[in-house]
Amino acid sequence: MKRLVSVLVALVAMALLIWIGVGVNNSSKDMSVIEAIEARRSVRAYKDRPVEREKLQLLAECGVKAPSAMNNQEWEIRIVDSKKWIDECTATYLKAVEGSGKANYMLTPTFKNIFRNAPAVIFVAAPEGEYSDVNVGLLGENIMLAATELGLGTCCLGSVLFMFAEPGMEKYAASLGFSEGYNMRYAIAVGYPDESPEAKPRDLGKIKFVEE
Repeated sequence: MKRLVSVLVALVAMALLIWIGVGVNNSSKDMSVIEAIEARRSVRAYKDRPVEREKLQLLAECGVKAPSAMNNQEWEIRIVDSKKWIDECTATYLKAVEGSGKANYMLTPTFKNIFRNAPAVIFVAAPEGEYSDVNVGLLGENIMLAATELGLGTCCLGSVLFMFAEPGMEKYAASLGFSEGYNMRYAIAVGYPDESPEAKPRDLGKIKFVEE
C-alpha cells in the first residue's frame, strides 16, 4: 500500500511539473517566429490573472530590440499593471464621454476596463519624424509576437489617442512620464487570453512579384 501511495505521489508531482513548465500558459518553447506570426490574434477577452512583471519586462525588451531608422531608437515604453490606475482611468473616461455614445462599442456584459479588459497595458510614445511610424510599428510587432510565444494575448489600441484627449484624462497621460516632445502613439493590451479568435482572412492577392 505504501508503495502504491508513493507511485501515485510521484505521478502527481510529475504532472504538476509538466503543467507548470509547459501547459499553464499555453506557450511553446519550440515555437518558431513563423508559428508565432500564424498564431497571433487580437484578443479582447482576458482572464482575471495578472501578468508576471518579468514577462512584461521581457516583452518591452523584445520591443526595443526592433530595428529603427539610423538606430536612433526614438521611442519610449511605459508599462501599467496597476488595477487601481486602470480602473480609475476607466472611470474618468466613462464619466467624460457619458451620453455621447463613444464608449458603446466596448460596454459589453463582460466589460472590465477601456483597455479591452486587459490587466496590463504597454504604452508607446515617440517624437514626430520621417520614420517614426515605421519605427514604432516594428517595435509593437516584436512585442506582440513575443507575447504570443509566452502564451499571452495582445490587442493594439490606437483608440487611446482619442481617449486621452477627453477632459480629466490628462493626469493619467502625464503620469506615464514620457519625455518632452514624445507623443503617445498607441497602447498594447496584454493578458492571459480568455478567448481563441479565429484568424481573419488575408488577401494574398496583395502580393506580386515584379517581372523583368
